Amino acid sequence: MKKSLLALAVSFALAGLVGCSDDSVKQSPQTKAVTAEASTTSAAAALNFNEYSQQFIDELWALSPTWALYSGKHVNDGYLDIPNQASRDKTLAFVKQQQTALAQFDPQSLTANELIDYKLLSNLVESMQWEITRFKGWQWDPSNYNVAGGFAQIINEDFAPLDERLTSVIARLENVPAYYEAARNNISEPTLEHTQLAIMQNQGAFSVLSAELAQQVTDSGLSAEQKALFTQRFDAATAAIKQHIEWLTALETKLTENGGRDFRIGETLYEEKFAFDIQSGMTAKQLYDKAVADKNHVQQEMAKITDTIWSKYIDTPKPDDERQAIRQLIDVLSTKHVKRENFVAEVRKQIPELIKFVNDKQLVTLDPKKPLIVRETPEYMRGFAGASISAPGPYDKGGNTYYNVSPLDDMSDESAESYLREYNHWILQVLNIHEAIPGHYTQLVFSNQSPSLVKSLFGNGAMIEGWAVYTERMMLEEGYGNFEPEMWLMYYKWNLRVICNTILDYSIQVNGMGEQEVIDLLENEAFQQRAEAEGKWRRATLSQVQLTSYYAGYREIYDFREQLKAKQGESFDLKQFHEQFLSYGSAPVKFIKQLMTDK
Repeated sequence: MKKSLLALAVSFALAGLVGCSDDSVKQSPQTKAVTAEASTTSAAAALNFNEYSQQFIDELWALSPTWALYSGKHVNDGYLDIPNQASRDKTLAFVKQQQTALAQFDPQSLTANELIDYKLLSNLVESMQWEITRFKGWQWDPSNYNVAGGFAQIINEDFAPLDERLTSVIARLENVPAYYEAARNNISEPTLEHTQLAIMQNQGAFSVLSAELAQQVTDSGLSAEQKALFTQRFDAATAAIKQHIEWLTALETKLTENGGRDFRIGETLYEEKFAFDIQSGMTAKQLYDKAVADKNHVQQEMAKITDTIWSKYIDTPKPDDERQAIRQLIDVLSTKHVKRENFVAEVRKQIPELIKFVNDKQLVTLDPKKPLIVRETPEYMRGFAGASISAPGPYDKGGNTYYNVSPLDDMSDESAESYLREYNHWILQVLNIHEAIPGHYTQLVFSNQSPSLVKSLFGNGAMIEGWAVYTERMMLEEGYGNFEPEMWLMYYKWNLRVICNTILDYSIQVNGMGEQEVIDLLENEAFQQRAEAEGKWRRATLSQVQLTSYYAGYREIYDFREQLKAKQGESFDLKQFHEQFLSYGSAPVKFIKQLMTDK
């Protein structure tokens, strides 16, 4: 999964965008909105679209330095946004300004590239407005509030001398108490599930605001006055986090006893969120129907492979029930897995092997100067996905990309064994293709090279996840795994999970599917291990629509490639297709298709 900095930043920023200039204090939100609107409208009339899009980005960074920080743009790292009503009013004023400015452009007069940027910016501001006024996650989702990520970006990324970064940390610490006070004022009718996630992730904040950080300040070249100010603000910040956790814990008890808001958002909000997030040209219901049909096809392919290799592993007659036979064979194969203590190390070991295969087959150009670091998932990020990528933004192209892998230390022996059987010898390789090479890591390196900052900064999740899923199949088609039927069987099992992600997400959020039904679907229809099924249920209670992005993007990319292959015949070049496709940043697939076929 791509737990992108973009996604984190968008989520964080929408909870409370606020500027940092003195003017924002001196003027009322209403006065400032009118003034800015007139200025922006006038400016837009005098600019071409490319100039306007750069102005849009600059104004967004002025509005939210934290969002800029996540994107690798360091405009005011020391300012921590306070997610209060004033900040939301300011965000809505920004939205109105940009909608007015965008209306000055005639879409018919724009180039194909500009038109896509225009649509991306329009979708962005509309989704910002929708989040605040319709979805209102800032009210019912306590996990929106966590200061750790911004501090971690400053501390861990080597974009400036340490003393300079520590100075930003000191400045940023000032608003931590006010941040959490605003968070508690915002939280209304929360869900139990998001409250529990907020507790766990805020506890993880102490792995960032830690004794190690305090020691770094002590050992730094900062002045005595700065060090004293750090101590004062650090103590106040950590006390504020502890207070907030205590408040959340009391809230959890109350919600457990009395019940809280249902985490399900219902059909109307789901379709609206799907349209903003996926941008596929399909409704959520249409994608759901497509996934149901694909599930049946993949199960048939798995049945064929099971017939072929059954006797190689099992002496008893194959059951007449195809699903039972598939499950039985997968259970036998899944015993081949790495030891729990070697899980992270094995992931690290496989990366050079994937690099060699991609280079040997000339599938896509890999840049050896762009670092990929496999690390244990930081504590403040745990509890959502077992593996993820944290990538630098386009302003910090040379920054590290982190492949976050959660260790199994805290699992019971039973849970760890179930998890390892799920990520067995074959599927662990598919996971690394997806997350690293040539999946998320590779795509995001290309995205940062896109000449359009809009496409790189405000990328589409379905394209990002879809590309990673597409590469899984593409690698096997090109011979990774030596066409071993066992690898293909496990790939289909993995792909079936992608398909069922769409089915279960829609079924849960719209149709009210319960936990046991989800577990039955994943165990019996997608052949997943119990631990994976339980984890997926938890994830589906904490997010909406994101689980559909994998399948939505994958189908669009794969189908598009096959159409081009049929059209171009022997002249089709796979590497050329990949690099042209990736050159458009992280734009929605439907827009990339337009750019590649309109030439």
